Amino acid sequence: MRTVVITDGKYRSSIAAVRTLGRAGYKVVVTQTKGDVAAEPPVFSSRYVSHIHWFEGEAGEESYAERLLSFLSSFDERPILLCVGAVSLNAVARHRERFAEAADFLIAPPEVLDALNDKEAVHQRCEELGIAVPRQYKGRPERYPVIIKPHCGEKFGLKASERYAVAHDDKQFDAHLSRMCVYDPEPIVQEMVVGDGAGASLLLGADGELLAAICHRRVREYPVTGGPSTCCESFYDEAMIDKAYRLLKSFGFCGMAMVEFKGEHVLEVNPRIWGSFPMTECTGSPFTHKYALAAAGEAVEYAPRDYKTGLRMRFLLNDTVAIFQYLRHGYWGKFTEGLGDLFTAKEALSSSDDPAPMRKYLKQNLTGR
Repeated sequence: MRTVVITDGKYRSSIAAVRTLGRAGYKVVVTQTKGDVAAEPPVFSSRYVSHIHWFEGEAGEESYAERLLSFLSSFDERPILLCVGAVSLNAVARHRERFAEAADFLIAPPEVLDALNDKEAVHQRCEELGIAVPRQYKGRPERYPVIIKPHCGEKFGLKASERYAVAHDDKQFDAHLSRMCVYDPEPIVQEMVVGDGAGASLLLGADGELLAAICHRRVREYPVTGGPSTCCESFYDEAMIDKAYRLLKSFGFCGMAMVEFKGEHVLEVNPRIWGSFPMTECTGSPFTHKYALAAAGEAVEYAPRDYKTGLRMRFLLNDTVAIFQYLRHGYWGKFTEGLGDLFTAKEALSSSDDPAPMRKYLKQNLTGR
């Protein structure tokens, strides 16, 4: 029985990873840095967690890499490493050679991760590959609305909803530009494109081969003016997957990533586990299992449409707040649709054979403890 070490148990996505790997027969070890949480992560209560390991300090500290490396080296057999958080992922990437001596993983070099996190670099590569991207402006735009965002908002610790701003006129443009310049002296100014928000999430092997893919479209988000997805629906789009694959492969990427689309346009890349990752578990996708197999050097073949499509998944608390915010903004269609999804959509963190994490998640968020 192989062991998989999963970092950053604090993230909701870790629950899906733990369940998928536990059901597949792996011994799952979950780690968490004490300085990054105020309470024990809900995933720790999962029946599929074999062992819990706490690290002192925070994942952003330079010493974190040494602590993680020492822990991985303590196993009798090489474990498989799955980094859930961006900070831990980048820590391992910076020391790939050393970590490769202690564990198996699929993590791209740091320069590849940096390039994919740079929205300008992604924009230019898309143009070279003939993939549609929003028009960008140098200086004041010719028309509105526009999106203003730093090249990599995550580096500054910004929440997803804080990584961009929408300007509808010159006054808003000047105000938002001034605020973004605090983080980036030359933020990106981009036309605001219309269309459905969607993501193509891919797993690439060590040699850049496509191993798994899953698509989802946004149904609702919070804040409703632009924020993380609170409800999404799985679907399959071969053309979208092809565009995402060509883009990721051109950078020499390996591992997990989500390419975000708006209509036909690529907006950005998240070269790591993404927010709606629980969709992989809800749809029965072998995404996470294939990661473990490929990381361990086993042969894995890509199979299209290997997950359930047309499945709606929601994050109960976030989506409930979003539904009533849609109502306050006068979006009656979105509101009534959301009420219907209360009874039909799959709850992202719930599982009949592993109910404890969901109960703990609700208790912590509703009672504060």
